Amino acid sequence: MALVVALVVLIAGSVLFHFLSPWYLTPLASNWSTIDFTIDLTFWVTGFVFVAVNLFMAYAVYKYRYDKNRRSDYEPENKKLEWWLTGITSIGVAAMLAPGLFVWAEFVTVPEDAHEVEVVAQQWHWSYRFPGKDGKFGAIESRYVSDDNHFGMEEADPYGQDDVLVFDPTVHLPIDKPVKTLLRSKDVLHDFAVAQFRVKMDMVPGLVSYLWFTPTKTGQFEVLCEELCGVGHHTMRGMVVVDEQEDFDAWLDSQPTYAEVLARKPGNPEIGQAQYAVCAACHGAQGEGNKLLNSPKLAGQEEWYLRRQIEYFQNGARGAHKDDEYGKQMAPMVATLANKEAVENVVAYITTLPDRPPEHTVQGDVENGKDIWTTCGTCHGWQGEGIAALNAPRQAGMNDWYLVTQLKNFRSGVRGAHDDDKYGMQMAMMAAILQDDQRITDVVAYINTLSGTKEQLEIAGRE
Repeated sequence: MALVVALVVLIAGSVLFHFLSPWYLTPLASNWSTIDFTIDLTFWVTGFVFVAVNLFMAYAVYKYRYDKNRRSDYEPENKKLEWWLTGITSIGVAAMLAPGLFVWAEFVTVPEDAHEVEVVAQQWHWSYRFPGKDGKFGAIESRYVSDDNHFGMEEADPYGQDDVLVFDPTVHLPIDKPVKTLLRSKDVLHDFAVAQFRVKMDMVPGLVSYLWFTPTKTGQFEVLCEELCGVGHHTMRGMVVVDEQEDFDAWLDSQPTYAEVLARKPGNPEIGQAQYAVCAACHGAQGEGNKLLNSPKLAGQEEWYLRRQIEYFQNGARGAHKDDEYGKQMAPMVATLANKEAVENVVAYITTLPDRPPEHTVQGDVENGKDIWTTCGTCHGWQGEGIAALNAPRQAGMNDWYLVTQLKNFRSGVRGAHDDDKYGMQMAMMAAILQDDQRITDVVAYINTLSGTKEQLEIAGRE
């Protein structure tokens, strides 16, 4: 009898949980209401079968419970019952699959007036490309992909010169306009998914897949990778911003074309030397850093990372948190760099400064730190050299006290909480593995054993 009661409670609890649960589909923000219909239909069909089978089981357990005065009948075959079960099962399966076939036919048939946008995935980053005014994408090749050519653009192709390049996890789209997304991956298997749009598709290296949808609501919608793509898979977040047409056009006009990217002039270190005079007051004449002023070493750090952090301080992505005391000091200092040209110049000068190893000030359990580094090194390099393709800066050879401070800031939310600090958000999620200060000390102590230099990497490769 206890089993009968348990089955009835299971049925009632499951039904109540379905109807009363606060967890369900996100509000629909695209044209794909038919996908919601197929999901609901699947719930109803499978739910009916679940309730019917378990109620029958409860009935059978109660009806045919043990009775020493009753003997069971042996009936090896019942064609009538088999026909009923086969027919009902076929109807149920057809009810679930048939609507899906019609939806799939619509899903693979892209409207002729759909505009195209390319979505490019890499560990652990989203970027986007729009065709220019000619309406045609330029040719791309995987062999051309580099730190300076994120999309693998073929420079000689005239169709690519006006392509709009968005090397940022956030993309804008116009409302009520069908869009076909061309999906490609630069490294491993990814999956492009926006829950509110009800569409998702795998991104297979070497292939170009696609999906289409029509945004029907303005707002911001999170992009997720729904295919396990490595240790940072859970941090691979992006954003689709759906705008009115006028706002979308203004945003698109503000993004650089490939021709503009090619035309950018490299920074002038000679001019940058004069602009660095303000920086030198805290960071040192040789970019060596100054612990007393809480100013980290700059010499030896990568250009792209220096450039990004300066821009973050300028736009408020860093130095705006109420508890970021030293970031607040840095924010007004970068205001002396009046434009992008000034930023490029000062970064170019910093890269000419001698990269001298700093004094080690952190002591910890190196062996424990080595174990922790098996996660960190996936992005930052096993020798702490930094990997630009993963947006992970160099760690080895930098100030250990600064690394400790920043890891604590990431863990506590002082850093990486701003909406515009997209890569800081990733680091904040990863810093969750550093559950206490001792683990931070240990991993930084291990980082102190790494050189991160090209020569050291070559030695490590030979070993």
